[in-house]
Amino acid sequence: MSTIAQMLGKARAVVLRHGVAPQDADDILQEAFARLEAYTRTHELRSQEAFLVTAAVNISRDQARRRKHGLMDSGGLDLEAIADSAPQPEEQARAQERLRRASTGLARLDPKARRCLLMQRLDGMTFVQIAEREGVSVAAVEKRVARAVMFLTGWMDGW
Repeated sequence: MSTIAQMLGKARAVVLRHGVAPQDADDILQEAFARLEAYTRTHELRSQEAFLVTAAVNISRDQARRRKHGLMDSGGLDLEAIADSAPQPEEQARAQERLRRASTGLARLDPKARRCLLMQRLDGMTFVQIAEREGVSVAAVEKRVARAVMFLTGWMDGW
């Protein structure tokens, strides 16, 4: 039985003979070894080395096939890398309008409820911490936050 290092060495040599670049060979071997480990958890193999070499060759062929088809489809460009991920102007305008609407809604809240809501949502404070800071009961803070959320939910409905 071969050691893991010997099996990986043989698989690497086979993959390199199949035209895989040396910098890609280690990634292919890692994937093949992961497949070997996953497979041997539920199945018994006569030759782990044969499985490893076959998996590595198949992975290298799959990658070559994907590269070949990928280059033909996108002209060799990685379109995801150059795509602008920023929102479209219409989306930006809608987001700004929603933000203005939410800001107006916050301004219409009772000052105590607004303070409690902002401490809970923005500052990450617990109801107990807010109650201590405001000098009221935890139940009062819970009611203030609940009322503020209900008001803002209704206020923003449809936006």
